[in-house]
Amino acid sequence: MNRIIIKTEKVKMEAELNDSQTAQAIWQALPLATDLNTWGEEIYFEIPVKTGLENGVEEVQVGDLGYWPQGHCFCVFFGLTPLSSEGHIKPASAVNIIGKFTGKPEEWNKVKDGEWITVEKL
Repeated sequence: MNRIIIKTEKVKMEAELNDSQTAQAIWQALPLATDLNTWGEEIYFEIPVKTGLENGVEEVQVGDLGYWPQGHCFCVFFGLTPLSSEGHIKPASAVNIIGKFTGKPEEWNKVKDGEWITVEKL
């Protein structure tokens, strides 16, 4: 497992990438820095990794990190999205699970659209 750190001005959290091909491609692309978007309790931002679905899922868990092939985006899932129902967190469309963050999910509620985010190797 490769360890990373995800940082904004208000939140700093460690995470682990899994052994999937998508996660390894993202590891090779680090460090990343860009402005972020929010969608409900999901943060997402475009990254320079372009790959397709790899064991894609249409439901995720709090703490999951995902890659959204349709938008070439890194996703941080910390709660319900607009498509979710109670107990079922749904991304906009299928994502590849690339890892998990460690820390308190509610911390991500401090982050707003347009803020700067960085992802670095730990």
